[in-house]
Amino acid sequence: MQKTKKSPDFVIVVAILLLLTIGVMMVYSASASMAFHKYGDSFYFAKRQLLFAALGVFFMFLVTNVDRKKLYDMAKPAVIICFILLVIVLIPGIGIWRNGARSWLGIGAFSIQPSEFTKLAMIFFLAKLFSQPTFQIQRFRKGFLPAMGILGGAFGLIMCQPDLGTGTVLVGTGILLIFVAGAKMKHLGGFALLGAAGFTGLVLEATYRIKRITSFFDPWSDPQGTGYQLIQSLYAIGPGRLLGLGFGMSRQKHLYLPEPHTDFIFSILSEELGFLGITIVITLFGVLIWRGFRTAIRAQDLFSCLVATGITSMLMIQVVINIGVVSGTFPVTGITLPFLSYGGSSLTLTLVAVGILLNLSRNTNR
Repeated sequence: MQKTKKSPDFVIVVAILLLLTIGVMMVYSASASMAFHKYGDSFYFAKRQLLFAALGVFFMFLVTNVDRKKLYDMAKPAVIICFILLVIVLIPGIGIWRNGARSWLGIGAFSIQPSEFTKLAMIFFLAKLFSQPTFQIQRFRKGFLPAMGILGGAFGLIMCQPDLGTGTVLVGTGILLIFVAGAKMKHLGGFALLGAAGFTGLVLEATYRIKRITSFFDPWSDPQGTGYQLIQSLYAIGPGRLLGLGFGMSRQKHLYLPEPHTDFIFSILSEELGFLGITIVITLFGVLIWRGFRTAIRAQDLFSCLVATGITSMLMIQVVINIGVVSGTFPVTGITLPFLSYGGSSLTLTLVAVGILLNLSRNTNR
């Protein structure tokens, strides 16, 4: 095949910029009432989202020119640093406690979430591991088991925070990479059974997780408790119909729906922009995922293929889980919607990941 180095995938760039534009607009609309109530400034969250979006776009285009060899070399140091940070964040007095989890490091308004960095670092590490000629993923003890051990170690540290949502995305992305790398189906099947048993244990171990499962099947059994978020989310989605109530006209964002500008921003988008709005957003995500896997298929080497696959899979899993949660398809868990939900480190890091995908799209086979 003829190899060519070209400009970054223009379709991905357009899809990302459109999603970011919609995201900043929806963060403003979803948070304006709450921001004015708490801070006296309706643009409080929107201004910060715009700042992080601009910063993320800058880094996104910056990493499009990074040599792929540097990406390969940084894989092991990056995952080691992330493991260290995952341990540090668990230390009382150092890790910051927010929304029921000790997941943050930082001072004041400036903070980072090590688990977010771990997702990207793990993609690079597994891609490097699987692309080495001496590594045999089809061998259980010397291939499959070590890979699962590293993935399981990161998942365990994240669950100590606890953060089941991020842990689920990490494991889901890792499993897809292991599958693409050529693992035997019997090994994956055995792990799936073990994982199902472990997941059941995690749910039974925490009372609030049991309540989330029961409220998922019947949220109206506890409308003022565990079922409250889902009920309010459905109240937002229902009235949207075809064209929505109009931008800025949501009723549920007025202190009815918790986290309207973060985890449940898709509900507000549905209420204000209707079926047409969510169709546009889902189509943009679909285009992004299509071009991401297209980049993976056309990659010049196995490492690039696996990195592109991992980044695209990570985004796809987050989108599916978030939309599934707000629509009542999955139990409630804390997963943000990429490029739309409010968040500093999450948004910036996601744009860096897309920048790496754009980097790989410049070096593809025809």
